[in-house]
Amino acid sequence: MNPLAEQLNESVKSGNRHVYDMLSTLGKEIYFPKEGILSQSAEASAHAKKYNATIGIATENGIPMHLAAIQDTLSAYKPQDLYPYAPPAGKPELRSVWRDKMIQENPSLEGKSFGQPIVTNALTHGLSIVADLFVDEGDVVIYPDKNWENYELTFGIRRHADIVNFPLFTEDMTFNSAGLREALLAQKDKGKAIVILNFPNNPTGYTPGAKEGGEIVAAIQAAAEEGINVVVVTDDAYFGLFFEDSLHESLFGKLAGLHPRILPIKVDGATKEEYVWGFRVGFITYAAEDQAVLTALEQKTLGIIRATISSGAHPSQTFVLHALKSPEFTAQKEEKFRIMKGRANKVKALLDSGKYGDVWEYYPFNSGYFMCLKLKTVAAEALRQHLIHQYGIGTIALGETDLRIAFSCIAEEHLEELFDLIYQGVLDLQGK
Repeated sequence: MNPLAEQLNESVKSGNRHVYDMLSTLGKEIYFPKEGILSQSAEASAHAKKYNATIGIATENGIPMHLAAIQDTLSAYKPQDLYPYAPPAGKPELRSVWRDKMIQENPSLEGKSFGQPIVTNALTHGLSIVADLFVDEGDVVIYPDKNWENYELTFGIRRHADIVNFPLFTEDMTFNSAGLREALLAQKDKGKAIVILNFPNNPTGYTPGAKEGGEIVAAIQAAAEEGINVVVVTDDAYFGLFFEDSLHESLFGKLAGLHPRILPIKVDGATKEEYVWGFRVGFITYAAEDQAVLTALEQKTLGIIRATISSGAHPSQTFVLHALKSPEFTAQKEEKFRIMKGRANKVKALLDSGKYGDVWEYYPFNSGYFMCLKLKTVAAEALRQHLIHQYGIGTIALGETDLRIAFSCIAEEHLEELFDLIYQGVLDLQGK
């Protein structure tokens, strides 16, 4: 094993042996090179004042070389904020501003020990880093039965984890914290589990309330007290889009510092929070009481980034940083939030009107981009096919009964027609 990896492992062991035991084989072996092109280039940038012939970019007249055909459309930005490589961890100012934003929006983080966010190529990349660092073949990854299908690819296919699902909802249509607890405690013999908490949930658009949130935290704490090392990933892709009386914070804050056997990891980003899906700017943040553990996890994360994408895109990081610092940012974001909330409220009013109750129920939703119908009389895939070919309407079929509707991309004035046509599609298939 490389001496740098061994050094990082010793830092983790001395700070929290349980976190070391959570690492995968790759997680133990990975490191960020201190001697190499990046470190030598950084040293040259600081001291080579005459000629710096290290980094692999081209310069001209003291600034990064660029084409006018590109720069003319980006003239509001300096070339040095667009064209050079971004640091593997991301632009330092962006990381700092995002951390301040996290604390402002999650008051439970105040006074907690957690690291500086590291920039990822959006949230999928952050989840992939978690998988690489903490999942070996046969490790158990726990998440609800209603989930984003990419979890299966990221954890099951790429890392050969054993996926354990539990029903998202109880019979009373609240979060099934007892199911989570049972799935966790079943891993006592293995001594390790990875849990993914995705709120607002994709596909249902559900965020638990405060009581349910407390039950989730208690379930994870109970597993830790039984000797199970728990890596808890809060997938906060749709964070902030809370339309009703639910949790308005990430559970990351409640989990930070809770127990030595719990490693909270927050994966979030500007992708959906700031409506910049194509920019691919996400973040991964660790919480740990020991600073040496945080530093070692950051270095291992940088090793994964260096070995895969090298670093994230610089222009999109600059654009997001510019937006976060803008005086108009908060007002503009609030305007978009009101539009999204209006669409969600309209959908709920339609579903509660009694027009459609004979053919479907709906799962609770109070946040995010989506809601899910539970069809009573026809198969979801048959309806999806009928809707797209007969009415030009696209939906997502999930299993036998569930149909996901993204109200995020339908104007409020068109929502009633949308659901009327879906209803008519069901009647068509019933032969009515």
